[in-house]
Amino acid sequence: MSEFLDLEAQDGIRMTWNIIPGTKQDAANCVVPVSAIYTPLKPNPAIPVLPYAPLRCRMCRSILNAFSVVDFVAKIWVCPFCFQRNHFPQHYSTISENNLPAELFPQFTTVEYISTAETGPVAPPVFLFVVDTCMIEEEIGYLKSALAQAIELLPDQSLVGFITFGTYVQVHELGFGLLQKSYVFKGTKEVTKEQILDQMGFFAGKTKPTTGVIAGARDGLSAGNIARFLLPASECEFVLNSIIEELQKDPWPVSADKRSSRCTGVALSVAASLLGVCVPGSGARIMAFVGGPSTEGPGSIVSKSLSEPIRSHKDLDKGSPQLYTKAVKFYENISKQLVDQGHVLDLFACALDQVGIAEMKVAVERTGGIVVLAESFGHSVFKDSLRRIFQTSDNDLDLSFNGIFEINCSKDVKIQGIIGPCTSLEKQSPLSSDTVVGQGNTSAWKMCGLDRKTSLCLIFDIAKKDGPDSIVQSASNQFYFQFLTYYQHHGGQMRLRATTLSRKWVAGSGSELIAGFDQEAAAAVMARLVSFKMEAAHNLHVAFRLLSQYDGYSLVPADFDPIRWLDRALITFCSKFGDYHKETPSSFSLSPRLSIFPQFMFNLRRSQFVQVFNNSPDETAYFTMMLNRENVANAVVMIQPSLISYSFQSGPEPVLLDVTAIAADRILLLDSYFTIVIFHGITIAQWRKAGYQDQEGHESFAQLLQAPKEEADAIIKERFPVPRLVVCDQYGSQARFLLAKLNPSVSYNSDNPPPPGGDVIFTDDVSFQVFMDHLQRLAVQ
Repeated sequence: MSEFLDLEAQDGIRMTWNIIPGTKQDAANCVVPVSAIYTPLKPNPAIPVLPYAPLRCRMCRSILNAFSVVDFVAKIWVCPFCFQRNHFPQHYSTISENNLPAELFPQFTTVEYISTAETGPVAPPVFLFVVDTCMIEEEIGYLKSALAQAIELLPDQSLVGFITFGTYVQVHELGFGLLQKSYVFKGTKEVTKEQILDQMGFFAGKTKPTTGVIAGARDGLSAGNIARFLLPASECEFVLNSIIEELQKDPWPVSADKRSSRCTGVALSVAASLLGVCVPGSGARIMAFVGGPSTEGPGSIVSKSLSEPIRSHKDLDKGSPQLYTKAVKFYENISKQLVDQGHVLDLFACALDQVGIAEMKVAVERTGGIVVLAESFGHSVFKDSLRRIFQTSDNDLDLSFNGIFEINCSKDVKIQGIIGPCTSLEKQSPLSSDTVVGQGNTSAWKMCGLDRKTSLCLIFDIAKKDGPDSIVQSASNQFYFQFLTYYQHHGGQMRLRATTLSRKWVAGSGSELIAGFDQEAAAAVMARLVSFKMEAAHNLHVAFRLLSQYDGYSLVPADFDPIRWLDRALITFCSKFGDYHKETPSSFSLSPRLSIFPQFMFNLRRSQFVQVFNNSPDETAYFTMMLNRENVANAVVMIQPSLISYSFQSGPEPVLLDVTAIAADRILLLDSYFTIVIFHGITIAQWRKAGYQDQEGHESFAQLLQAPKEEADAIIKERFPVPRLVVCDQYGSQARFLLAKLNPSVSYNSDNPPPPGGDVIFTDDVSFQVFMDHLQRLAVQ
């Protein structure tokens, strides 16, 4: 596994198969698809930043790289993707074996280009705050405090705008400092760019162009007009703080049996149109702070009457909520507008109730936005996460903008699509596979927002057919991949990062393939795939339900069963790669390279990505969005949480994610990515309550209590969004956060009793041992 981590540290990529099946049939037999999880902006101080433009192949437009064959005498390089011979330009005339440019060094498979002559002036980032005021005074107080801190941390050169919404939408004119001035829009209907231009006086006293799309200073908007609503943070700090201090609850009365009138959709529509008018193509983020469900205008998810509950998974499966489909369609249109403009939608949803993340998911994910879900604006999950976005530290996000991601591959490899925070640019290419997964049918994608943690899951298709050349290994048994990320760096300048890889391919599915199998990457890819299939099947199901209601269709497709799909894939995989005698389950064994994969699949079946029971649609959408943007290490923690034991008998040590890990004299630290749990055994809890840690002579006990807290703080410090910290005791109510994640090897109906001081899980779920027994029996058939 260490060699895969080294490759990730160098190039930011983990592949499921690092030795690739050579033909289409071999790849299909492998069950786990040939795929990669790539972090385009993964920090690596060893990556050279080159102050000139890249040299491209004149045929396929790939970039000169370490795998190019170079003729130093004729000054020619051969592209490894299309085998085109290209002449070096004049400024490469001194190239020789002893005088190579950085991009030809074998250790620099990832390089970054910055060419100021082409990129033009540095563009400042834009932050447009969209703030919900339909909340109780206490929540508004928490939000005001957090916003005031965020304003102080904004880069001085960044442009800032401010919108508030409730029953109506108010766009605040920050450039009019003498008194507070705002433009008000009704919350019941969508606002277009034309209405923004007319009603906000962008062409007051001037002739408005009659044709074309009006966007930015190039189309006649004066810098002064734009500066009325978007000002540098250093110039409008006083005005912004005044507006934030005077924020009050939405003044429109709400009867006891009604929800607040909240027009979230219209507010986001106004924000998108305002940015489209003022700064199209510039790096800009809409940061929406929402404290409840949208009930007014387009994008609403529930009626104002409290007698109507907000949609649940069961309601969506029945196809009953009409508002859901309309809201998703509305946010799809907003996402298209934002992608065209190159802008990002970030969502901070802080409420005990649902706010509509399930509907807004399409707009947040396709623009590469950040999402934070918390119970309150006063919760540390929200406050610390918001601070982390703007603060400068070793763990900051390095927010980047306006990215375009392109792929080049060898001719026998095609791309099915990407699952992650991006949008297809629909660039038709011979590289596109007929099978589409996620954002497909293209070889280029738009990434409006990306940061150092943003990761994409690329699903490949091996197009090479069976034939004589697939049996006999030739000298050219390499597949090449090149990933190009063109983006606006957080410093403002445009950069291009190029990563070029080579992977060996082999015919058949023997031991060579197993040697290159990355179990963690495979688990992360399978999790993204099953989440994508669940969402696609759900959307299809809802569409057919609506058709059956309106057009009399009686045929509704069967529900996709994610557990059955995962089980079938795992059985086929084990049957293919396991060692066993036919019909003899006891003889079954897996190579150490494969042995942890069934355990990952067992925990994936039990995870919040597959088991939606007890989760709202908003929570499910949030978990899926986080899975789809995180790297392999974080995805594995989401699937199979880590468990560390602290005791007097030994130092901190990882233990099995099993109920037998619980002991009366032990502290457990569970990291499930979204939640960190410090669990005290009953004896430890009693000693702590008695205050032994404060008494002389019990310093070792105080250190034992402190050790998991320090580890939890270290995890919280480097993670975004900030996880929730739960400190609980054995048999306490919050112990459920730990028990829900443990393998139920000892349950209420088990024959074997728990060890002294241990615990029992009250569940009918099968244990990992029973799961493996069934897997072995089915795999050897």
